[in-house]
Amino acid sequence: MASPYLVFNKTSFTRICRKLAKKDADLASIIKQHGFPPMWTRPATFQTLILTILEQQVSLASAYAAFKKLKEKIGFVTPAKILALTDEELRTCYFSRQKIIYARELAKAIQSKKLRLKNLSLLPDEDIRTEMIRLKGIGHWTIDVYLMHALQRTDLFPLGDIALVNSLKETKKLPKDISKEEMLKIAELWRPYRTIAAMILWHSYIKKRGIKLGV
Repeated sequence: MASPYLVFNKTSFTRICRKLAKKDADLASIIKQHGFPPMWTRPATFQTLILTILEQQVSLASAYAAFKKLKEKIGFVTPAKILALTDEELRTCYFSRQKIIYARELAKAIQSKKLRLKNLSLLPDEDIRTEMIRLKGIGHWTIDVYLMHALQRTDLFPLGDIALVNSLKETKKLPKDISKEEMLKIAELWRPYRTIAAMILWHSYIKKRGIKLGV
């Protein structure tokens, strides 16, 4: 029986990039200029979700600074360690008031087994979305990023991501006021590999601006 979802891995990633480049001259041009994108993946863990919460609506540099500070304080990030910290301690790790609430709610959900990360990895994308969206502070962008980077699902295109939207507009020379529906129509060409197309577009955005990544 075929799996209800597709995943990418080290073996298939470059092959998918090449397949997309054959379909789309603009993606081919990015790869020609900057090489293949890194295969951006993260472990499917609570720690990864905390980093993703920290990345919500801030620069990557700000998120990484907060995450680094948290790791220096508690080491590997677990639900029990997050719940043991006071608001003040989390604030010294650059958590906003809202993100303190989100981190605690997530920690409680995992401790109470309301959310089981290991079980999630066996579900189709939309079932995972249904499970995760119930949690305070976990929106569609956070779920998309987790599906893409932690579960390595192949067909996400998170238009809640400003860098991705800007890179798509630059690459395709689109008007600033283009609708989400029109952008999704452009991305249809890349199905069922929109995640990898997004990584190629992020790669272009990062290279053009000389952004340094690293936690």
